[in-house]
Formats: sequence, structure tokens, C-alpha cells
Amino acid sequence: MNPPVTPAPALESQPVLDPQKRRFLYKLTAVISGGMFIDGFILGGIGLVMPTMTADLGLSLTWQGLIGASALIGIFLGGPLGGYLADKIGRKPMFVVDLAIFLVGSAAQFFVAEAWHLFVIRLLMGLAIGADYAIGWPLLAEFSPAKLRGKLLAAQEVAWYIGYLGSYALGYYMASAIDADWRIILGMSTVPSLIVFLLRLGTPESPRWLISKGRVDEGMAVAREYMEEAEIRDMESEKRQATSFRRLFSREYRNSTIFICMFWFCNVTPYFAIATFAPIVLESLGVEDGLSGALLLNGVVVAGAVAAMFLVERVGRRMLAIPPMWTSAVALVAIGLLAHVSPLVILACFVTFSFANALSTALTGVYPGEIFPTEIRGAGVGFATAFSRIGAAAGTFILPLSVDGLGVGATMMIAAGICVLGAVISQYLAPETKGLSLNEASAPLGKVASR
Repeated sequence: MNPPVTPAPALESQPVLDPQKRRFLYKLTAVISGGMFIDGFILGGIGLVMPTMTADLGLSLTWQGLIGASALIGIFLGGPLGGYLADKIGRKPMFVVDLAIFLVGSAAQFFVAEAWHLFVIRLLMGLAIGADYAIGWPLLAEFSPAKLRGKLLAAQEVAWYIGYLGSYALGYYMASAIDADWRIILGMSTVPSLIVFLLRLGTPESPRWLISKGRVDEGMAVAREYMEEAEIRDMESEKRQATSFRRLFSREYRNSTIFICMFWFCNVTPYFAIATFAPIVLESLGVEDGLSGALLLNGVVVAGAVAAMFLVERVGRRMLAIPPMWTSAVALVAIGLLAHVSPLVILACFVTFSFANALSTALTGVYPGEIFPTEIRGAGVGFATAFSRIGAAAGTFILPLSVDGLGVGATMMIAAGICVLGAVISQYLAPETKGLSLNEASAPLGKVASR
């Protein structure tokens, strides 16, 4: 088990960022968070319009499944590809290109006439947003000072949850109150996509990436304009290394790759399953208004993510990674054992799970950007993104089958087992990176633990 790490005194005594550098850092956080908001937005609305879309396009069950999973398939493919390209040709060009693709795809949804049109469009949108994970998080990590890095990276998950909840609520209102066409509901992602695309124009290249490619003078010039002295000094130890996907599985970084993939997988698998089918699950457990209960749970998730954002630099990463996963497991076991008790008790257990899961899931926006070195940071985030989407897709696909075949109680026990697996892996592999410079945090896991 990795012991907590005492933050380096030099980093604790860093001066406050000057106003110009702080404005840049918050703008960068906002435009990267915008990509996460859009991701949550497109995933949150598809389930609501599926019935009307099915009737309009005459969708078979196969096409319903393909369209529902198309964005997740795209993210699965786009994460590794976008991360590799971000490591190979730079964060800056990919940062704008991927949003341009997403913007075009969002607008194209207004004109869908056939099932395959929507499948291809949302597949391409998924490719772009998957790439955005692997471009934006490394870029933000590489500009952020150690004392703010966790908070700013955790803000990405807050943005995702707000996008998911906002899409869910807006889509429900537009469909029920004004009877909006499903194309308009899906195409609403064009608005935030255009805003984020315009704000991203002019974003500078990562100085750490420039230095890792041997462009030291360029990198140092960017760093002096936007970064603090402590972070500039930390960049002096950046090494010029070739981008290689194989390094993720080398003896040095194999444990890092295993940890972040399994940590992410074990957080999102039960979340996607329960969040997607929350109304059905709640109603089957006796909660009469399942939709209102689902909206409540999504609101609790946003609150948990916000809490994690403010706590991550206070209590550290391990405290947010491990106890909340055990809490999630206990809450799901309680649901499984108390499936026929009062609906209020069941709802309270779901609320507990949602809040605890959000606390630990917030770190899926923090750890990936921290634990890989610059030359494979994009590839590492991209690969972990793809692996997490296996869990998201599996949870979404398997839960209704499991509820039908095994019942809600057994299904909740399986979900609890996934949380236990994540908690055990985190207990042994999760590093404490609070207060560490980015070069220290991205050292192989054993070396991080020994600092």
C-alpha cells in the first residue's frame, strides 16, 4: 500500500499567480471544461429522444442499440487516436481540430433523414470528444501549478455532470412542454460547441510538450508568459523522448496504466448502468416517480463532483479515491439486501451511492493527467478513456438484461462487487500526488510512493 506523501515545502510556499496568468489559467480550464460539458450533453439526451426517434425513423432494435452506443464507440476509438496525435504533433492543433469536427457533427444532426446518418454523425462526434479527453487534460495539467492542478482537473468532471444533467432536463422540457422535434433536441449541442470552438482559437502550445520535442526556447518563452517560476523550474527536468504507445506497458509505467484503467472502469461501470436506467430501477423498487428520482440523483452527483473539486487539494487524492468507493459498495449492497423495504430507504441508498461515486469519479479527471510523463501523457489518457468506455458500454448494455434475468437485488450486488474491486486496486496502487510537481507526480508509481 502506498503511504501518503508529504507535499514538497517549496511548492506549498509558492506565491499567488499574478492576475494575467490566473486569467489565462481559468480561461484554459473553462474551454477544456467546455469539451467535457459537451460530452455529458450528447450522452444525456439520447435516451430521452429514443422513443420518438424510433417511431419517426422506423428503427429496429439493432439500430436503436447502434445509435445509442455510437458516441461511446467513437469515444473508445477517438481517445487513443487523439492522444497519440496530441503527443506526436502537439496539443494546440488537435485542441481546435477536434472541436471543429464536433461542431460540424452537432449541426448535421438537424438534417438527419436515415438511421445510418445519425449513427455515422454521432460516431464522428464521439471520435472528436474522445480525442478531447486525451488532448485537454494533458494540456491543462501541463500549464497548472501544483497547488491548483487537482482542483482544476477535477472541475472537468463537474462540467461533464452538469452537461449530462442539463441535457437530460432540457431535453425532457423540450419534448414534453413544447413538443420539440428530436432533431432539434439533439442538435442543441451546436450552441455550446460553437462557443467553445471560438474560445479555443489562439490557445498556446504546451511548453512541456515543446521542450519534450527539443524546442526548448519556444517552450520556455511560452512558460515565462503563462506559468509560475516553480513550474518553470520543474520543466528543466523534462527529457526529450519519442512518443511510443508501447511505453504505457513498459516495466516503468505498466502499473500506472493498470491502475488508471481499472480505477476509471470501476467508477463509471456502475454509474452509467444506474444513471441510464435510474427511472426503471427506482420504479421497480417502489419509488413511484422514477423520473423525478433520477433527476434528484443526477443533482446529487453534481454536488458530489463539486465537493470533490474543493476537497482534492485539502484531503489529497487517496482520501477521495478509496473511502468513497467502499461507501459506494456498501450502499449498493444495502439496496440489494433491502430491495423490498421502504422506497425512501432505497432512495436514500441511491443518494448515498451517487454522492460517494461522484467523489471518487472526480479523480478520473485528475489522475490520468498526472501519472504519465509528457511524451505519453496524451496516449495514456486516451487509452484509459477507451478502457473506461468498455465499462460504460457494458454497464449500459448489461444492466437491463441483468435486472430482467437476475433481479434488481443480484444486479446491485454485482455492481457493488465492481466497486469493491476498484477500492482494493486503489488501496494498493493509487499514488498520493497532492502538492507534487508534475514531473514528480508522473514518476513510475513506486517512485511516487517513496517520495
